[in-house]
Amino acid sequence: MTQNVPPRKRRFAGTKAQISSAASFYKVLAYATGVMLLLVVVEMVAKYGFGTEIVAGATLADGSTSVLGFLHDGDYTGGFNLSTAVLIVHGWMYVLYLIADFRLWSLMRWPFSRFITIALGGVVPLLSFIMETKVHKEVERELAANPEALLRY
Repeated sequence: MTQNVPPRKRRFAGTKAQISSAASFYKVLAYATGVMLLLVVVEMVAKYGFGTEIVAGATLADGSTSVLGFLHDGDYTGGFNLSTAVLIVHGWMYVLYLIADFRLWSLMRWPFSRFITIALGGVVPLLSFIMETKVHKEVERELAANPEALLRY
């Protein structure tokens, strides 16, 4: 004898406003992290492909000043190393991206594999833009399909 088990009702862990806020926070950070990751790619190509760093306001060996340029190490003094700044900023942006990912994931009550998939968007170039579009559509679709699953308080 088989028993028909009713399907589990879909439940969210937040109100529509909380989930919409989390989705917006994720969207902003997905784009910001994606842009920073593309800058990291440019920095890596410059550094390892051409042996240069991106430097602003450096004094060159001949005494002239470079406002912004791809310079070889030892060819300049002073200045602000944008290569290092890009790496640091991307690292902190990724931390914020993971916080946004966690917040949205926990409010939507998705499986842990979804959290990991979204997290990969911040480390694979261009994937954050693709994931943001996909995640945004899924959030909207699930909220529209399950309005009774939202918390009301």
